[in-house]
Amino acid sequence: MRYISTRGQAPVRDFSGVLLAGLAEDGGLYMPQSWPHFSADELRAMRGLPYPDLAARVMRDFVGDCIDEATLLRLCRESYANFGSPAVVPLIQLGPNLWTQELFHGPTLAFKDMALQLVGRLFDHVLSQRDERVTIVGATSGDTGSAAIEACAGRERVDIVILHPEGRTSEVQRRQMTSVLAANVKNLAVAGTFDDCQDLVKAMFADVPFRSEVHLSAVNSINWARILGQIPYYVAGALALGAPDCEIDFAVPTGNFGNVLAAYAAKRIGVPIGRLVVASNRNDILARFLAHNDMSAKGVEPSLSPSMDIQVSSNFERLLYELLDRDAAKTAATMVEFRATGKMPISHEAWQKATALFVGYRMGDDETLSAIKALHASSGYLADPHTIIGIEAARALGREGVPIIAEATAHPAKFPDAIMAATGIHPPLPAHLADLYEREERYTCVPAEIEVIEAEVRALVSRNAA
Repeated sequence: MRYISTRGQAPVRDFSGVLLAGLAEDGGLYMPQSWPHFSADELRAMRGLPYPDLAARVMRDFVGDCIDEATLLRLCRESYANFGSPAVVPLIQLGPNLWTQELFHGPTLAFKDMALQLVGRLFDHVLSQRDERVTIVGATSGDTGSAAIEACAGRERVDIVILHPEGRTSEVQRRQMTSVLAANVKNLAVAGTFDDCQDLVKAMFADVPFRSEVHLSAVNSINWARILGQIPYYVAGALALGAPDCEIDFAVPTGNFGNVLAAYAAKRIGVPIGRLVVASNRNDILARFLAHNDMSAKGVEPSLSPSMDIQVSSNFERLLYELLDRDAAKTAATMVEFRATGKMPISHEAWQKATALFVGYRMGDDETLSAIKALHASSGYLADPHTIIGIEAARALGREGVPIIAEATAHPAKFPDAIMAATGIHPPLPAHLADLYEREERYTCVPAEIEVIEAEVRALVSRNAA
C-alpha cells in the first residue's frame, strides 16, 4: 500500500512513512493511493471475531508489508486489552432501528482512544525498527490531547507536546491532560480557539527547518494512522446489525471530520453504508455546507459540546480530494482560497456528490440539554453533550426500515456540568480516574504565536536529549 498527498507535491510513502510524517510536506493530507476492497463473503467471515482481531483484519491491507500480520494482531490485542467493556465497542439499542455504539470505554473515556491506543504502539514499533526518535505535536479541542498523552506518556522514543485552547475544554478534559507528569509530556494552554491551535500545529509542520530539527510528527487526525484506527468500529457495528446483507446508516458527532471520514472509508472498502449523518453543534459549517453548499468559516462559538467547537475541519480536505476526482491541483487551489478568504468554492457537481452520501444536522445548547434530559427520563441512558447530538440527528434523519447507529463519542462523566444541568445527576468518574480532581496539574499558558510555541517544543526536546 502506498500513500499520496491530497495536494500532489509530497513524496509517495508507505504506511510507516505516513505514520511518522503526519502532515505531508506540501501541506496536504495523505490518502491511500487506492482503496482496498472486501467482498461480501470476506465481510461475513469477520462476523463474530473479537474486536482486536477484526481491527487487525480490516487494517492489514492498509498497513501492507510494513508490519507483519502477527505483529499487527499483537499490537491490536494489546491496544484494546485494558478497555472497560469486553465488547470494546458495545451497541446499545435505544429504539426501533436506533442504536448507539459506545466508543468511550478506553482509558481516557473518549473515542480518540480507539485509534490512539494503537497509534502509540505503532510509533514504538516503527521507531524501534528504524532506531529513531520523534517529537509529536498535536492540537486538541478536548479529547485528542488526553488520549494522545495516555498513549505516549513515558515512551522512550517519543516527546509529546499538546496545545489546547485555554479555558475552552471541560475541567475533566483539561485535568486528564495536565495531570500527566511524565518527563516526555508538555501541555500548552493557548490563548485562542482550537482552530488557532490547529493552525499553529500546521505552521510548525510548514517550517521545514524546525520540522527537521525536532523530527516532528503528528497524532491529530491529519495523521492517516488516526483515521485507519477508527475504520474498524464502523465495520464491527455494521456487521453486528446484519451487514453485508443489509444497508446500515451512521450518525456521527463531528467537528474535525475525522470520525465521519473513517465511516466514509469503511464504505469505500465495501461496507454497505447508506447514509452518513454529520451532527454539528452551533459551530455548524459542515451542516451549512451540506444543506446549502455554504462552506464559509465564522467565528468559533463556545458550546456545551467543546470537542466540536471547530470551524476549520482539517479532514474535510480528504473528502474534497475524493469529490474532485482526486485532482490534487484543484484540491490545493481550493484549500489555498479557503485559507485566504474563509470561503471554500465547491462546484455544484462536487457538492451533489457529497449530499448523495452525507446529510447535516445542527443542534444548539438549549436543545442539547433538553435532549439529554428527555433521553434519560425515557430510557435511563445518560448521553454526553456530543453523543446526544448524534442520537438526535439519528432520530431526525434516520430512514424507515434502515438500522442507524449513533456514535457515542465520550463518557458522560467527562462533561459533568452539562449532565448536572440537564438531569440533576453528577455522573461519577470510573475508579481509575476517581482522584482526578486532586491530582497535581502541570501546564504552561502561552500566546498563539508560532515563535513561542516552537521555543517550548525545543525546550522539551533539548531537556530530554541531554
